Amino acid sequence: MVSTNDQADAIFADARSLYDDALEMLGLGKRRNAAEKAWGATKWASDALILARTGTEPRTTGQTRQGLSRLRGQTPAFVSLMSAYSLRQTYLHGGCFYDNDCNGDAIPVIIQETIDYIREAERLAGR
Repeated sequence: MVSTNDQADAIFADARSLYDDALEMLGLGKRRNAAEKAWGATKWASDALILARTGTEPRTTGQTRQGLSRLRGQTPAFVSLMSAYSLRQTYLHGGCFYDNDCNGDAIPVIIQETIDYIREAERLAGR
């Protein structure tokens, strides 16, 4: 049986892989694809963090948001992470991917800064 720590580490690795894919797509000028990959990396990193801290892996975006919200209530260290999660969900997933509003200067920056989100999630998970 795979331990919770091993599961979380594997999910973090997947998040980093999606982030690398996002950078590749961004380099090719495929902002919409890059945005969705960066959003996926954000979601996976969040899921890994929640799994590492609670022992339960979220299965839906709603469960991820609820899990981060519960962690946010436990310690101030999660406040900025929750804000960064919401920003990515709004701009990358909703705005760029679904609404195809990918032309703003903020989109590439948010995509590139997703690595900071992953690193912070890993830190908060004790990695």
